[in-house]
Amino acid sequence: MANLSVWLTPIWLLAVGATIGTAILLVLWGVCAIANRRLARAIWVRVREGILLPISYTLLALAVVAVVAAPMMPLDRMISSLQRMQQVGPVRFEATIPANTSDFEIQDVAFHLDELRRYSIESEQDIALNVESGKGFAEPLVLVEGGQLYQWSPGSNLPRAFEENVTGLFISNESDLPTVVQGTFQTEVEMPEVHDLGITAGSVVALFLIYLTICWLAPRVSIIATATAKEAVSQPLFLLLTIVGVVALVAYVYIPYNTFGEDVKMLKTSGMTTIKVLAIMVALWTASVSVSDEIEGRTALTVLSKPVGRRQFIFGKFLGIVWPILLMFIILGILFLLTVSYKVVYDARESSKTMPNWQLCYEEVVRIVPGLVLAFYEAVVMAAISVAISTRLSMLPNLVICGSVYVLGHLGPLIVKSAAGEIVFVKFIGRLISVMLPVLDHYEIEGAIAGASTVPAEYLWMALLYSFLYCTAAMLLALIFFEERDLA
Repeated sequence: MANLSVWLTPIWLLAVGATIGTAILLVLWGVCAIANRRLARAIWVRVREGILLPISYTLLALAVVAVVAAPMMPLDRMISSLQRMQQVGPVRFEATIPANTSDFEIQDVAFHLDELRRYSIESEQDIALNVESGKGFAEPLVLVEGGQLYQWSPGSNLPRAFEENVTGLFISNESDLPTVVQGTFQTEVEMPEVHDLGITAGSVVALFLIYLTICWLAPRVSIIATATAKEAVSQPLFLLLTIVGVVALVAYVYIPYNTFGEDVKMLKTSGMTTIKVLAIMVALWTASVSVSDEIEGRTALTVLSKPVGRRQFIFGKFLGIVWPILLMFIILGILFLLTVSYKVVYDARESSKTMPNWQLCYEEVVRIVPGLVLAFYEAVVMAAISVAISTRLSMLPNLVICGSVYVLGHLGPLIVKSAAGEIVFVKFIGRLISVMLPVLDHYEIEGAIAGASTVPAEYLWMALLYSFLYCTAAMLLALIFFEERDLA
């Protein structure tokens, strides 16, 4: 049970954040039901008939995990950390201490001992710092030499000095000159991981709001997207690839990589690649079946005979492919996070190492999330390309071309940077590939994610912008191809 609580805690925190987001959605829907019953009923229908239904089932499963596993988890620490989030952060002070002054009180400094992460104090003259009056230089808690920076952080040679919660500081200056004292205390809640609860909850709320906003702004597009998504999810291929992903992710935990303690990195790299490739396969297959086959089978002509334009048809098909990709990433992504967290404990046990704490498992899990986001972007870009090709070609040419685009999209930057890239012709071809085709190498950061590096949020936003621009270009090309296509 002790090992279970170690590797399950990161997933439990994810489940708690998702449950908070679900609760917010239910509150918003309840307010909407009170204010406008008709709108609330329409929202309920949209949730039940679209891709949000299986996502809701997934959120329900996470809520069950959050409730059932709570007795084994650090629930008290999480609640106390949430309550203290507004009271932590950098605490700075600057004061002028007169000459020959004892116990000059600084009242603006207060923190809990277990929340102190680092602090620094600097003074022009020698000073003695205490948390009680009457001690001065006789029993100094911290003795700061004039002109020297006193700086403590975990792992430094200096002692922490503070041994209890601080409500104020008393500074003594026995020199014949006044001194200016500057100090900074950096505090953080006992359980810093609670900051990610808001990100998880916000992501859940944003997903539902984006879906419902699209349904409200483009109802005809959303109807086509819903039908396409339901058709894709009901296909045996989607279930088969999902099962393959589940089996592969579980098997990666027990495969001996023989990497001398780096098996977790291999698991993260293999898992992210597996999920991405399976999602791209779903995108290519769905685009071929839903777009190409409907055009060749004249089903598209029947749809367009209704008040639906060609642009609405194309955008609806594209969104209908994106939703199943998102569902696959959510299902396999959650399992992937679980396997990575368990792998940390499993490797420590198999190697007879010291059992890691749950914070180490959480760090490994958190590093994966940006990689999954980038892999989702790449799958969406490939889906947009596949939709554009499907307006003119059948399934087999579509798969061949998209496979070539996938390979060349990764090789383009490598060709330019390689030794052969010094050749003028090779360099021109490499740059031409990078301009005409998506630079998929932007999404390939498995090496950094598998290691100890973190992916900044700015990179994710820039990758999102790049993906949006390329998907827009692909959709414009699809519209040009489809406008000139004779459906009769």
